[in-house]
Amino acid sequence: MSDSRSTPPAALATAISAAGKIILGKERQIRLALACLLARGHLLIEDIPGVGKTTLAHTLAQLLGLHFSRVQFTSDLLPADIIGTSIYDRERGSFRFLPGPIFAQLVLADEINRATPKTQSALLEAMEERQVTAEGETRPLPEPFFVIATQNPSHQIGTFSLPESQLDRFLMRIDLGYPDRDAERALLAGGNTRDQLRTLQPALGPEDLQPLQAAAAAVRTSSALIDYVQALVEETRRDPRFLHGLSPRAALALLSAARAWAFIEGRDMTLPEDVQAVFAGVAAHRLRLAQGSGHASADDLAALIRRTPLP
Repeated sequence: MSDSRSTPPAALATAISAAGKIILGKERQIRLALACLLARGHLLIEDIPGVGKTTLAHTLAQLLGLHFSRVQFTSDLLPADIIGTSIYDRERGSFRFLPGPIFAQLVLADEINRATPKTQSALLEAMEERQVTAEGETRPLPEPFFVIATQNPSHQIGTFSLPESQLDRFLMRIDLGYPDRDAERALLAGGNTRDQLRTLQPALGPEDLQPLQAAAAAVRTSSALIDYVQALVEETRRDPRFLHGLSPRAALALLSAARAWAFIEGRDMTLPEDVQAVFAGVAAHRLRLAQGSGHASADDLAALIRRTPLP
């Protein structure tokens, strides 16, 4: 499965390189997804259909050797379809629990905003608690446990927007966007990426991820770096464009994601550029605009970074 002789950054570099051959021209998004996993968070990808959201989830599962399950969210999906249900076993004379697709190491919640709020909350509660309670019994979810949810833009027909409290369960939100001209040409000339996925060899295994997550959490942060994170968070609270600023939990998420990004970069110390690299992914979906119904844009957050002094 994995090469024990590889240093963690080298093993991750191998995974990033291999993923980049499937998801063309999107190395930054691949790195953000891995940083989210190493920080023990969950990832939300919001974009139009057909830009590679589902392929990214499949690619990461294959490269990391994770048990993968996919749930296609629809308006008639029920919580039991995700968590599982009990059936009566005549031979045993008792009920037996049949685990749902949530009991996987990487769960793809496809088009999460097409399901009703009740079904959405069943998944999001499991994400927060890393366990589910069914038929009066609490069952832990596997380790590692990583949810990648995709959603269509909220203006599309038949969607149920995630409320702020549920958006906050996702450590990061990213978009993939259209590929550049060269990447799209390579995609058109290279054939079906699904065929490449079938032959993709794992660069890591599930047994490697927990030590990597612990190592990422142990990346050092200086007092000045924490001051910088606080300054960014306080700036969001002062900015009149936002309805509310970032919460303390969001500040912790920003620091965790920055440590993971530094670890992927092969450093044992978190730098301001690590915070800046993950800031939009961590903050944008948590900052609702005071005017209108949208969230902070990349330009809004870039301006906020520019006016916050570096330590």
